[in-house]
Amino acid sequence: MPPAENANASREKILARIRTALREPAPRHEAVEPRAIFAPVTDPLDRFQKECAINITECVIVPDLRAAAAAVHDVLASIPPGEIFVQDSPDLRQLASAWRDGRSIHWSSDGAPAETSQATISACEALVAQTGSVLVSAANGGRGASIVAPVHIVVATISQLVPDIDAALARAQERAVVAQNSFLCLITGSSRTADIEKILVMGAHGPRRLIVVLALSGS
Repeated sequence: MPPAENANASREKILARIRTALREPAPRHEAVEPRAIFAPVTDPLDRFQKECAINITECVIVPDLRAAAAAVHDVLASIPPGEIFVQDSPDLRQLASAWRDGRSIHWSSDGAPAETSQATISACEALVAQTGSVLVSAANGGRGASIVAPVHIVVATISQLVPDIDAALARAQERAVVAQNSFLCLITGSSRTADIEKILVMGAHGPRRLIVVLALSGS
C-alpha cells in the first residue's frame, strides 16, 4: 500500500476515536476551594517588614519623601563611588539633589543603564505585604533597571502598599500599567542562589542588595 494511503488510514483511525469520545460528555468534577498558601495579612506594614527580613531585603521606613531622599543618600554613601542610574520621574527628579554628592546621574530617559552603574534608584508600581515583594514595570527605568546594577534602591510610599499579589495586579490593571508597558516583574528579595553545594551566593542574576525606602507620607 502506498505511504500516502497508510497515512490517511492512520488519520482516519485517530479522527474516529475523537468522534467516539465526543459523543459522551466529559465528567464534571466537584469544585474544590483553593487551599490558602499564605497566612492572612492583618497588618500590611508589619507583614511587609517581616517578609522583607526573610527575603534579605533591606526595608527602611521614613516619615516622608524628604526623609526618603536622606535615606537614599545614606545608602549611596555605603557603596563605591560611581555613576547611578535613576528612573526619570518627576518625584525622583525632585529628590535627586540629595544624591549627587559628586556622583553622575544617568537618567532612564537617556538610555539603558551602563554595566558600570553602581546603583539603580527607581519607583515601583506596588509593594506586596503578603510576600514582601516589589512590583515593577518597564516604566520604572526599563528592563535593565532592576538587574544591571549591584544595588537596587526602590523609593515608595505607603499608598503603594497592598495586602497581596491579587491586589497588586488589580492596581496595575486599573492604572493601565499592564496595557502601557512591555513587562511587569515581581521582585522578592535580593538576587541569590544556593545551587552549588548549598552555598548561598548573592547577586547571582541581579542586584546583591535590594533596598526599599518606604515613606509613610507622600509629601
